[in-house]
Amino acid sequence: MTSRSADPGTLRPGGRTARVRAAVLQAAGDALAEGGLAGLDLADVARRAEVGRTTVYRRWGTPANLVADLLADMAEQSLPRTETGTLLGDLRANARLVQRTLADPRQGALFKAVIAAATCDDQAAAALHRFYDTRVTEWEPCARQAVERGELPAGTDTREVVRAVSAPLYYRLLTTGEPLDEAAAERAAAAAAAAARAGAFVSETSETPSGETPSGETPSGEAP
Repeated sequence: MTSRSADPGTLRPGGRTARVRAAVLQAAGDALAEGGLAGLDLADVARRAEVGRTTVYRRWGTPANLVADLLADMAEQSLPRTETGTLLGDLRANARLVQRTLADPRQGALFKAVIAAATCDDQAAAALHRFYDTRVTEWEPCARQAVERGELPAGTDTREVVRAVSAPLYYRLLTTGEPLDEAAAERAAAAAAAAARAGAFVSETSETPSGETPSGETPSGEAP
C-alpha cells in the first residue's frame, strides 16, 4: 500500500521518509505559527523544509491534510502523564504542562492557528478532536485513581475533570489575553480539584455498585 492510499499521518515511516516527515511538519508548524492556516502554503512548506515540492504535494496534497498530520505528530510527541499520588498534585502537573505549552511564543501561536483552522475545516476539526482525545486519555487515570483512593465521589466523570483543568488556560489564550503564568495554572488545578471533590463532575446517569445513583436514589427515582 502506498502513501497515497493511506490517510496523512497514519503511516509510521522510518529512515529518510521519517526525516522528511519531521522536517515538513516542523516547517508546517513554523508557517502556521507565523501566518495561520491562511498562510500555510505547501510550496512554502517544501522550501522551508528543504524538500521537493512534489514530495509534499504527493504525500499531503492539501493544507488541511498537513494540519491533520501535524496534530497527530503533536499528540505522539506530547509528554506523558505525571503521577504524584494525589489528585491535586496530578492536576497541578497537568495544568503546568498546558500552561508552559500555551505560554511558549511558538506553541501558543500554533495552537491558536490550529483551533482557528478547526472552526472552518472539518478535517482539521476532526484532527484537533483526536489530539485532545489522546491527551485527555493520557491524563484521565489521575482522576480515576483519585476515585479509587476515595478522594473523589463514585460516579465522577474522570475525563471531565481533566478537561476542567485546561479549559480556563485555553480561555486566557483565546479570549482575554491575560498572562498564562504559573499562578493561572495553580488556580486552574485547584478549581478543578475542588469542583471534582464537591461532586460537580458526577454523572447523573452513573450508578454506584449497589445500583443506586450518586444522589442515593434508586434508578427509578424512589428511595431505597
